[in-house]
Amino acid sequence: MSPLVRAGLVVALIYVFLVGVSSLESGIGHLGGNTQEALFSGVRNPLAGLFVGILGTVLVQSSSASTSVIVGLVASGVVSFEHAVPMVMGANIGTTVTNTLVSIAHMRRSFEFQRAFAAATVHDFFNVVIVAVLLPVELATGVLSTLAEGISETLVGSAGTEWKSPVKTLVKEPVGWFEGIWNRFGVDGTALGALLVICGIATVLLALALVTKNMRRMVAERVERSLNMALARGNGMIALLVGVAITISVQSSSITTSMLIPLCAAGVLSLRNAYPVTLGANVGTTITALLASLATSRPEALTIALVHSLFNIGGILLLYPIKALREIPVHAAETLAKVALKRRWLAVGYVTGMFMIVPLIGFALLR
Repeated sequence: MSPLVRAGLVVALIYVFLVGVSSLESGIGHLGGNTQEALFSGVRNPLAGLFVGILGTVLVQSSSASTSVIVGLVASGVVSFEHAVPMVMGANIGTTVTNTLVSIAHMRRSFEFQRAFAAATVHDFFNVVIVAVLLPVELATGVLSTLAEGISETLVGSAGTEWKSPVKTLVKEPVGWFEGIWNRFGVDGTALGALLVICGIATVLLALALVTKNMRRMVAERVERSLNMALARGNGMIALLVGVAITISVQSSSITTSMLIPLCAAGVLSLRNAYPVTLGANVGTTITALLASLATSRPEALTIALVHSLFNIGGILLLYPIKALREIPVHAAETLAKVALKRRWLAVGYVTGMFMIVPLIGFALLR
């Protein structure tokens, strides 16, 4: 397939992705208030929201997909903006499971495994640290929300109103056709809402998967060249920007970070050189939620997408410039990797505990 044809296919898939977001929003609108309350009553506690964000992202293996769904829920009014903030922070933690699983594939080779596991878990520890710092600050002061609301109000208007998104007009029509078809078969009300929600989520996941696949094929060589250039210069800021660019290009932070693991395992790339690339991937992945917000007409949807971006940018500004703080995730990852090298079962236990057991128990206790 020629690059031009593939580029056209990517544009079409992005359109399909936005139709999926619109379908999700419409479907939730058709569901009754009691159904909505039953579905989301468990996320009224901020920590419960954090755990839901982790679990949801682990299940779909994509923070882009989970944050797009969260944007749709906020746009439909089912999840409040305040409750959605911890969810997107949880999505940031959940997305790191992919590269951690990739590192376990090196378990049979001792020193390769140690380097790979450290390179993977440095991303985990960075995200956990910034959540541990910024979530309490956000709950106490609302600093991220206030800043995001200010930007959103400047761009599209204040919360509680509707803004006329030209993108929404384009993506809403196919959803209307779909509703009309099912109405002819006597499907309406809650049943239609459930069907639209299921189709919307499935469409979002499928479209994102295909966008990622095609973008990766389009830019694979450029990604490799950019990464090599950043590493050759040994400049943390350049590596960070490369991480942003690669992730926007392939629409997946998991792909960006997982690419680094084999390089670190082989000793081609050091942990400290890989570190800023993963931080750039954190920022790059937020573009999907911003894109999803264009398919809605609620300023709150854009605001929560902006919170995701500001959270990741703020985390980098908070930790990375100061060496003592910057080294905290690195030292934690190196220490855990040394322990895991001696007791391999701890690596598996860490993954299941960190990304499954702890969030499940936490959600069960806090709902």
